[in-house]
Amino acid sequence: MESIVKQSLLYDFYGELLTEHQRTVYEDAVFNDMSLGEIAQEQGISRQGVHDLIRRCDRILDGYEKKLQLVSKFEQTQKLAGRIRELARELKAGGDMELIGQIEEICTDIIDL
Repeated sequence: MESIVKQSLLYDFYGELLTEHQRTVYEDAVFNDMSLGEIAQEQGISRQGVHDLIRRCDRILDGYEKKLQLVSKFEQTQKLAGRIRELARELKAGGDMELIGQIEEICTDIIDL
């Protein structure tokens, strides 16, 4: 399951950088849960060709992430935003000035990403 989530995130961020043919085959395999045989028949290529294309797309998407780190920064931002929400709830409940300092620190970390 984790690999499907990773593939989905990578595709969400970098999918537009693939060719139209690559996107079509990749979407059919990953999101539409089509078999290699079904995709091969639909695209007029071999099952091995479909398999190779999907693997190539995975490598391309991973390569973009290694260079650009957009997914990683997105995940960091989500974690920091979650922490801000926790601190804000604590602050609302207790009125602690130390929590305000922590919130400011996290906000600075987000801005610096």
